[in-house]
Amino acid sequence: MTLRPEEWAALTLSLKVSIWATLVALPLAVGVAWLLARREFPGKAWLSALVHLPLVMPPVVTGYLLLLTFGRQGPIGGFLEQFGLVFAFRWTGAALAAGVMGFPLMVRAIRLAFEAVDPKLEAAAETLGAGRLHVFALVTLPLIAPGILAGVVLGFAKAMGEFGATITFVANIPGETRTLPTAIYTWLQVPGGETAAMRLLILSVIVAVGAVLISEWLARRVARGIGRA
Repeated sequence: MTLRPEEWAALTLSLKVSIWATLVALPLAVGVAWLLARREFPGKAWLSALVHLPLVMPPVVTGYLLLLTFGRQGPIGGFLEQFGLVFAFRWTGAALAAGVMGFPLMVRAIRLAFEAVDPKLEAAAETLGAGRLHVFALVTLPLIAPGILAGVVLGFAKAMGEFGATITFVANIPGETRTLPTAIYTWLQVPGGETAAMRLLILSVIVAVGAVLISEWLARRVARGIGRA
């Protein structure tokens, strides 16, 4: 299948948005997952509810809240604009929306991985004189690597398919915020655009299947690396 220029533009923008959304959200997801899995503190239930809110809230509502908060007139968006960082109606906003929607899935996968680690292994390493940072980097992190990988794949897949929050926050601007889902939506609004929409749909399926296959390959390599396979 030979891609047309507009299809290439939607595909490359989707990949760009999804990769940035996943990379920026990953460190925060690891930190939040560690807090929820390993620490007891006042407001833990509220933090968990806040993290998972995008999963249960309509995406359009999430997009509108992002527009109110990170728009040029919003409290955070107006502040960041002074430093040249603009989100509203830009691809950076699409990445932000995609990251917010995929964040709960990343946290959930990584939190389960943290909870599956036997604390005795970390305690044993500490009794041998290793500091907490070294224990985390050399013991905990390798053991939760499959969970992190699963979180990355889930977050990336969610970012690739994100539509509601994205179109509400950054609209549907060709070459700037028109990702694969919004491009499919656009063609479906045009009489006779079903064929073009179907081409993009097939392209989306190919990318999704490719991401899953790559993650499976990486998961096997990680599992062999830590002696689980």
